[in-house]
Amino acid sequence: MDVSFPGTRATGAQHRHRATTARSTRVGLLILEGLVAVTAVAGGVALILGSLRPELATVLNPPADYLAGTPFSSYLVPGLILAVVVGGVHALAFVLALRQSEWILMGAGVAGTALLIWVFVQMVFIPFSFLQVLYFGFGLAEVAVVMLALGILRVAPPVRPH
Repeated sequence: MDVSFPGTRATGAQHRHRATTARSTRVGLLILEGLVAVTAVAGGVALILGSLRPELATVLNPPADYLAGTPFSSYLVPGLILAVVVGGVHALAFVLALRQSEWILMGAGVAGTALLIWVFVQMVFIPFSFLQVLYFGFGLAEVAVVMLALGILRVAPPVRPH
């Protein structure tokens, strides 16, 4: 992942800083994407199993009352969306980061955006949960890391008193 600009030459220190930044970005994305991929797939499978076999429903399955006013009669479709779309996109983004693909930032941006959309839609239909805040933060972090890596978002250097 090169974050340099075409036609510019970096000094040795700048090149080392860019390499360290790229490595830190990749490691941060690997952690976020791996965590979300595993938990989204696990959560989706729990929702699917609880829908297909109610005796397998656990404390992790939300009450069926939450589905009132939604287009869903069970947690089957939401579970599939969570596992396949949210978990799958994050798994793909994780593999892209792991393989140091040139598509790492695209994968992370799509994964983060998918997670933010999932949380937004979820908040419309079900009561507030701490997990919504946590996963919204994860999605926001993914998008922010992409924006930082692309130079769209910049962190101001600390101001030192004279």
